[in-house]
Amino acid sequence: MSTRTLRIAMNGVTGRMGYRQHLVRSLLPIRDAGGIELEDGSRLQVELVLVGRREGKLAELAALHDIEEWTTDVEKAIAVCDVYFDAQVTSRRPAALRAAMAAGKHIYTEKPTAETLDEAIELARLAEKSGVTVGVVHDKLYLPGLVKLRRLVEEGFFGRILSLRGEFGYWVLEGDHQPAQRPSWNYRKEDGGGIAVDMFCHWNYVLEGILGRVDTVTAKTVTHIPTRWDEAGKEYTATADDAAYGTFEITTPGGDPVIAQINSSWTVRVHRDELVEFQVDGTHGSAVAGLRNCVAQQRAHTPKPVWNPDLPATEPFREQWMDVPANGELDNGFKVQWEEFLRDVAAGRQHRFGLLSAARGVQLAELGLASSEQGRTLPVPEISL
Repeated sequence: MSTRTLRIAMNGVTGRMGYRQHLVRSLLPIRDAGGIELEDGSRLQVELVLVGRREGKLAELAALHDIEEWTTDVEKAIAVCDVYFDAQVTSRRPAALRAAMAAGKHIYTEKPTAETLDEAIELARLAEKSGVTVGVVHDKLYLPGLVKLRRLVEEGFFGRILSLRGEFGYWVLEGDHQPAQRPSWNYRKEDGGGIAVDMFCHWNYVLEGILGRVDTVTAKTVTHIPTRWDEAGKEYTATADDAAYGTFEITTPGGDPVIAQINSSWTVRVHRDELVEFQVDGTHGSAVAGLRNCVAQQRAHTPKPVWNPDLPATEPFREQWMDVPANGELDNGFKVQWEEFLRDVAAGRQHRFGLLSAARGVQLAELGLASSEQGRTLPVPEISL
């Protein structure tokens, strides 16, 4: 069978996420495996063009990974590619996405897609008019742990779902004694930083993908660490929130109400099995999912704890849960979504996660910040194009 090649301009590969997850763990393995097999038995290969602002770093990465072409000229990259991918900082993303769609290029992008809801909706409208295939990274839904959790939901394991509890985060070093493991712009509101802006767009598609539509949001955002040190060791004032505590009311497709609580923090020390964990409780069972693992407890196997603060707890609570098997090979979530998107491009169809989904994520972040500022619960209106 024949092999078709798609040229992909990768903008933002000098950043942590663009390099590690999208280049090294997704597209390079696809390229080195000879591409992906399509529905008709033919193959689709990828040819990469690296794009960024640092010439030296781009040249280094191109040489390291046997990539022939790189450029700092975004317009040139868009002109020579079939697919434009964006992993830049959010402030630079909308203009590049507009240019790519105007040039008739397919686009695949990180999120948030824009800094404001109005701009995110505008991009979604442009995508609908353009006719190109558009995809937005929804990586967490492709993680093995959440794939298993979603399967439990679809199989009716939980009975009537009651609630979801999520814990995400870790301690990001302040930067004075040891370098911080996140970029300093994350902590400057004026540069698009803040954990609510960063993470609520994820939580929106996770909640939609597992439970149902988000109806309301109640949030409290906080800047716990007011002073940090940047990449040059210079002290600066943190103007963006580094923790966000959210409560979300959700309606399942069957009409049942669910309460979800998700804590997001860069100022928490980890005492859990993974950096993010979600617990879903229902009338017939419960499950806890992380990035890779998922454990469950059925109603018939639920023990009967008794509260007695006068005696030490002796029950092995963690041992009372059973592992949920993968029942198949679960590859890197970023890579799996890339493969799905590329098959959609080859078939000329839309990807299931587009710019409207991304706009709902921006909407939830905006409403979360507004809820915190106003101190009240806010409804989440439906977005229409």
